[in-house]
Amino acid sequence: MTQTIGQRELRNDNAEIMRRVEQGESFVVTRNGKPIADLIPHQADGGRPPTAGEFIEFLKKRPPIDVELWRRERAADDEIFGADHPDDPWERRR
Repeated sequence: MTQTIGQRELRNDNAEIMRRVEQGESFVVTRNGKPIADLIPHQADGGRPPTAGEFIEFLKKRPPIDVELWRRERAADDEIFGADHPDDPWERRR
């Protein structure tokens, strides 16, 4: 759970807060009540998005898609939401 702390609290209790971040906690730091920073544990990969090659390898490990099941689920959704309901959320804005 992310906790909100003020800039002053971060300054005054930085050793304790850093220990807690090291243990996995996250914080939103505020100044005058306005969020200005997120303090989160370091991620070994730097939080970078996967390369195309890494993503392809990830997809290769996924189970195959059951196309017939997908079609049945879409048909069931159409019964609930109506067939004229656009699947693309951006479609509604045009």
